Order: sequence, then C-alpha cells, then structure tokens
Amino acid sequence: AKKLAHPDDASFFAGATLARWAQRGAEITLVVATSGDKGSADPEMSHERLIALREAEERAAAAVLGVREVVFLRYADGELFPSLELRRDITRMIRLKRPDRVITLDPTAYWYGTAALNHPDHRAIGAATLEAIYPTARDRLNFIELARDEGLEPHKVLSIYIAGTAEPTVRVDVTDTVETKIRSLYEHKSQIADMEAMAARVRERSLDPQAPADDPRYVESFRVIQLAR
Repeated sequence: AKKLAHPDDASFFAGATLARWAQRGAEITLVVATSGDKGSADPEMSHERLIALREAEERAAAAVLGVREVVFLRYADGELFPSLELRRDITRMIRLKRPDRVITLDPTAYWYGTAALNHPDHRAIGAATLEAIYPTARDRLNFIELARDEGLEPHKVLSIYIAGTAEPTVRVDVTDTVETKIRSLYEHKSQIADMEAMAARVRERSLDPQAPADDPRYVESFRVIQLAR
C-alpha cells in the first residue's frame, strides 16, 4: 500500500520501485489523500473539472506501473493536515487492505537543499500515515468503531518505506523500471509542461553515483523502518 498526498506523488517519489514490486507479483493499492484540485494556473479551470482530470490521469499512471487499485480520499488540495479524521481514514485503509509494506513521505522534510521547499501536504500525509501505522492500526481500542461497526480488525504493518527523505537508508535498484516510471509520468499531462525535460531530470536524479560510468544504474532511495512482528 502507498499513502500519498497528490495524484502524481506515487510516480515521482517511488514509481520505479512500485513497478519493480508489481513485476514481482505484489498487489499494490495507492491511497491518494487529495485529488490535486488546486494546482492549475488556468483561469477557466474549476475544482470539479480538475478533480476529474487529475484522478483520470492518476489511474492511467497507476496502470502503467502495474498498480491495480487507486483510492482517493478527496481531502482539499493544499489544506491537508495530520488530523484525527485523516488518521482514521488511513487506519481504515490499513485495516481493510492489511499491507505488509507501506510507502509514504517524510513528515520532517521542510526543504531540499537550498533551492526547493517541500509541499505541506507531503508532510501532512507522512505524519498521518506514520501515526496510523503505529500505534493506531495495531491497537484495537484506537477508533474502536472501525472494529465494532465496520468489522475492521487491527493490523500490524511490518515495513515502512519513507520517500522524499534527506536521510535514506536503503537504495532500491530500479534500473529495469526507471523507464516505466517515466512512462507513468507521461500520463500526468495536466501537471507536466515539458515531458522531455521531466524525463531527463528523472534519469539524472535517479542515476546511481556509485555505479561505473560504463554501466549506469538507477536507484530510488528510502528510509526503511522494519517493525518487529
């Protein structure tokens, strides 16, 4: 399962890793907190049209990656906050889908280097997801109504992959799937103005600096937390 803030986050932050896992038979559900309904400079664009457009693009991008299911929570874009309501919704999805592994974003990353700020929605979904994983989804008496009224029993996630972090601990070799990631990003037509420039940036940023020049390799990096059973 993957918990993210916006429709293009899955592909940008971990698309090649998701494609790699899907090729190996993983069943992946994307849970997208917002539908990206604010990210347009078009003065004629409405929230409703943008939601429909972005959700269709995300489903197409997910299909390229081999992801079978996309769930939209439809919180307001740009207004995400790690509230108890959001934590409950994520807890519901964890108990419903019962994943062994969850990917989310780093709630501590306010900036990247000296030229980029992190989106507040990214921090919010990361915080809410980590709080849902531990201890909320694990302990029955948290949101007791999920078990009592919806039959959703507690579930313990075993591995957390935190993307967009300045302190990664694991680098996943995605040499075989980096082009799949790029193809998935091509589906986000309303968000990416220059597709060729995007593809070049993805290849450049994914290039493994430790690989020899005559045998380039590509990686995606995560802070991985392994929770005891």
